[in-house]
Amino acid sequence: MIKAQDKPVQQSKTQNKLIVFDVEGVLIPKDWFIFFKVAGKKGLQVFLTAALFGLMYEIGLMSLKKSLKKIYGLLKGFRFDQFMSLFEEVPLKPGVEETFKKLKEDGYRIALISSGIPKVALQNLGKRLRADYVSGLEMGVSDGLVTGEIWGDVIEPEGKAAALRRIIEDNGLTAYYCIGVADDRNNLSMLRLCDLKIGYNPDFLLSLKSDFATRGELSSIIPLVEGEYTQTSSHYLSRTTDIREAIHISSFLIPFVCMYLLNRYIVALLVLVMATVYMISEVERMFGTNLPLFTSVTMLATRKSEYQEFVTSPIFFALGIALPLVVFPEPIGYVSVTILTLGDGFASIFGQKFGTIQIPFNNLKYLEGTLLGFLLAFLGSLRFVHPFGAVIASAVGMFVESLPLPLNDNLTIPLVSGLALVVCPIFI
Repeated sequence: MIKAQDKPVQQSKTQNKLIVFDVEGVLIPKDWFIFFKVAGKKGLQVFLTAALFGLMYEIGLMSLKKSLKKIYGLLKGFRFDQFMSLFEEVPLKPGVEETFKKLKEDGYRIALISSGIPKVALQNLGKRLRADYVSGLEMGVSDGLVTGEIWGDVIEPEGKAAALRRIIEDNGLTAYYCIGVADDRNNLSMLRLCDLKIGYNPDFLLSLKSDFATRGELSSIIPLVEGEYTQTSSHYLSRTTDIREAIHISSFLIPFVCMYLLNRYIVALLVLVMATVYMISEVERMFGTNLPLFTSVTMLATRKSEYQEFVTSPIFFALGIALPLVVFPEPIGYVSVTILTLGDGFASIFGQKFGTIQIPFNNLKYLEGTLLGFLLAFLGSLRFVHPFGAVIASAVGMFVESLPLPLNDNLTIPLVSGLALVVCPIFI
């Protein structure tokens, strides 16, 4: 699934070309190496503390530099040879080797730039992928042990831009057509130096700033770097998508369970308990241990590009069901769950299958999907509230669904749609 904003300048077939990749989340699983492979080896306390610092960066409570310094400080005393050995075990994301082979065949020079991975480790990855240049943080080592100290341009606020600028200037690449591929906001400074900006599984801010956005395997960027821009969805739903959306939509039955079988607070508690067990199962899966039922379902409903990553969407989905049942009175909580399950679920399916008109302010959503989601959310909500209330809640919920927001839409859709009814009680 891809989207174009303003069409970038088309490069010549014979033009010198440089493509620069972010590493974590694009080439290797995000957070898998430092958190689960390295910090996990130092014990549960170190792992949880490192995860907390990572979370504080993700939600904007700590700068990247401070977060990385705290995390690497926890690794003090870790054997350097074991650190490097563990990095060699990190799997590449699906399609990476094929994509790099194709890019090299097409004459691209390739750079890898990472804020979170030491340059010494990236050099080995660069050799494996035949990359031309690498840039990462510097890590202190003394007597064969990690000192916990890190430094370098890449951990500074404009660090990735400085790293790319140095690669370009030191290697005489100023006349090259430059393409950037990244997944999160930390890469925005780097992408500003690129002629073509591609968001790969992008976060909300990078999605807004990219020329194109794409999901799935890394090979999905090939048509974009070759200038084959398309404006439509793939019209293909994978088995994984079918399973995860079936789970999503079938959760519409939860309000009826609350109405006819169990108290809504008990249902909310059961949902949260399942989410907690799921979270534990994901942590265990990252450490190589499977909880049979939960791990099996996770693997069936997980995209291939997510296999080696901690999959958070089910946790947000569970919260998106439990919180409205607790914080909103009946029947508003039921309407909120309906809009999340029917509206968002069908919007995703229909947008991927039939989408042709992309939403201008969100480069991964289609107008057809949002409109059908509104219709199904409205029809489902009629069971609980007045038609005017159903229209208001569904319209607000699906508008939120169409926005590129920093919070997961499994949370924002039900909470905002429920709030709309709270402020308009006359339509309940």
